[in-house]
Amino acid sequence: MRYLLRKGAAAWLVVATVAATGHAEPASPLHASRLHLSKSTHELVLLDGDTVVASYVASLGPGGPGFKRREGDNVTPVGRYHIVSHQPSKYRVFLRLDYPNRDDRERFAAEQAAGELPRGATIGGDIGIHGTPQGREYDADRASYRGADWTAGCIGVQDAEIDEIAAAVRDGTVIDIDD
Repeated sequence: MRYLLRKGAAAWLVVATVAATGHAEPASPLHASRLHLSKSTHELVLLDGDTVVASYVASLGPGGPGFKRREGDNVTPVGRYHIVSHQPSKYRVFLRLDYPNRDDRERFAAEQAAGELPRGATIGGDIGIHGTPQGREYDADRASYRGADWTAGCIGVQDAEIDEIAAAVRDGTVIDIDD
């Protein structure tokens, strides 16, 4: 079991409890006021103000750096988004983001007008933070998803981690995603 040691009194309480009893008590529930994803390092960070409360290795879409241009490009978008809902999912939990936002729609319209996108291209949607595929057929391979670029543009984490993240954030929480 993984215990998060946070800066401040709570972390010292966990350390002191382990030292005194040999057993770690579960850490208090996390709270995050915002999230940050660095695509280049595959690091998803939960912050409470400016304090890092947790960090995770994230899986992304294999489409590479830069802005998500259209549906099906497998790019994890870049920009400022918000968690708009917590939903059950075939990926355990799905924290839906408000992609596409106004900036994405304006960029898409400009690229369409300039003829830079294939005819019939759509902007897409259904971008979020989620766990691994669910079902017995995935059990043996679940750990292999960690940090691999396997999503269609979403942010993937391990199942215990998405449970932790979902409990730590509310709808409306900001996530900044950069390359």
